Amino acid sequence: MDKTDHDQTDPTPATLDARGLLCPLPVLRARRLLQSMPAGATLVVTATDPTAARDFEAFCAATGHRLTGTDQHDGVYRFRIVRADAS
Repeated sequence: MDKTDHDQTDPTPATLDARGLLCPLPVLRARRLLQSMPAGATLVVTATDPTAARDFEAFCAATGHRLTGTDQHDGVYRFRIVRADAS
């Protein structure tokens, strides 16, 4: 699992490499990382589980985080998530 530091002043998003992990691990690891991030920070997750797209959509709908981008290339899915306000 790789991640970058997620300082509020750093425009570089945090990253989570969840390739090779199966449901529900990509979402659970993203959830844990998002909890440590400030509101408005961005997390980019890469995953290979084909159910991850559905899982991240449901996760964001349930938690209020915003799924601002998704793409897929050669079996690798990438999700861009913006952390919801802590309120």
